[in-house]
Formats: sequence, C-alpha cells, structure tokens
Amino acid sequence: MIQRVQSIWLFLASLTLFLLLILPIFTKQGTSGDLSFQIGGIYQKTNNVSHKTESFTALFGGTILVGLICLANIFTFKNRSLQKNIILLTILLIIALAGWTASYAFNIPGGFDGAVFGVGAGLPIFSILFCVLAIRGIRKDEQLIRSADRLR
Repeated sequence: MIQRVQSIWLFLASLTLFLLLILPIFTKQGTSGDLSFQIGGIYQKTNNVSHKTESFTALFGGTILVGLICLANIFTFKNRSLQKNIILLTILLIIALAGWTASYAFNIPGGFDGAVFGVGAGLPIFSILFCVLAIRGIRKDEQLIRSADRLR
C-alpha cells in the first residue's frame, strides 16, 4: 500500500501532543511567585527555583496515551479505513483531553485573572489540524489507487 504524506502529518500530530507535556499552557503572577500551569501539574517559581505544587498524573498519562496512539497509527498504513477510523478516534480523544485540561485549569486558585497563555494552549488545535490533514492524505491515496485500478 501507499504510505506517504499522512505519515508526516501523524508524526507531527503526535509530536505536538508530546510537546504539550513540557510546554506551559499558561502562566500567571501569584502572591508568592509565578504559577505555571502544565499538563503535568502546577509549578510555582519563587526565587528562580521552580517546584511542583500540584500534580496531574492522570492527565499526564492520558496525554502520553493519545500521543502514542497517534504515533502507532502511522504503522497501520496497510488498512486505510482502519487508519482513518483511528485518526477520528484520536481527534475525539484530543478534544476530550482539551476539555479535561480546561476543567483542571478552571480549578486553580485565583482563576484566569492576569494569566498569560503560552504556546501549549494552542497545541491541541494544531494536533487536530495535523490529524485532519492526514485524513486528507489518505483520501488522496484512495483516489489514486481507484484511478490506477481503472487503468488496468
């Protein structure tokens, strides 16, 4: 079977999910220092020393799981319909992950007052975009195979 551009899109989608693990979603000034909200937890920086004040282990593990599903989907190229279905499942999981992250973010002390959103806030959108582009690449491959079958 053909394995082309959708592999690159799926790799970029999984890469953006893995970058979400290390990049802050937002930061804000707290009373005792800067607070940084990441997928792994809330980090507080005081006197140039950062320490974790709250941990989100389940959210961290869920993000890793969705990234691994997206990465493993590259190797299902022999079954294009399965690959498309897994990509659609991945998109749903990314949306659920974003909602889960937002529910944790709304429960931080002080809310979003004075928060500065970081690069991590937009990464789920880019990951969904890369998944949609992978589906588009799979459809183009299907059209190419159908046109080649007509020539035989």
